Amino acid sequence: MMSKLARLIAATLVFTFALALPARAQENAPEPEGYRTDNYRAPVPATLAGARVLATGEAEAIWRAGAGVFIDVLPHAPKPQNLPAGTIWREKPRLNIPGSVWLPDTGYGTLAAATEDYLRHGLARASGGNSATLLVIYCQADCWMSWNAAKRALSYGYRNVAWYPEGTDGWQRADLPVAESQPEPQAGEESSSPR
Repeated sequence: MMSKLARLIAATLVFTFALALPARAQENAPEPEGYRTDNYRAPVPATLAGARVLATGEAEAIWRAGAGVFIDVLPHAPKPQNLPAGTIWREKPRLNIPGSVWLPDTGYGTLAAATEDYLRHGLARASGGNSATLLVIYCQADCWMSWNAAKRALSYGYRNVAWYPEGTDGWQRADLPVAESQPEPQAGEESSSPR
């Protein structure tokens, strides 16, 4: 009787595991040919052709060694233009990986010329003009913005691009430090505070 029960349990476990395999394989989206242009908060691919994909431990090691430049591409919500007079606006602070360069709004699938110029100049400043500098590009978990921005950096000729798909969500889950950040200024703007 016991062996019959054990076989039934084993068969159930094998069947359950077999059903779970296709679902697990579908958790990561396939890598598209171009840029993702909608539904940016969705499962991302496990890969990015031409770039290294980093787990949190690898990103932490690079950060602790100071071996790369961290680029945050999370969008920045501007102050609404139609706020009634006297309304107090409090920006939500962006907590990112300390020392990061925040280039907001640069991960969309289609960029306006001014935004693309902002990204190009931001990457050039961050890398010191050296296309071999390690750029670690991130946003949040399941955020296509970082995938798009890393793909775009590769298209600009950067040869040492790493994509950190877990972003600040994975970083904070690992109980690593974060710091309040301000966006890098656009052309003609002055920096309001240090990164």
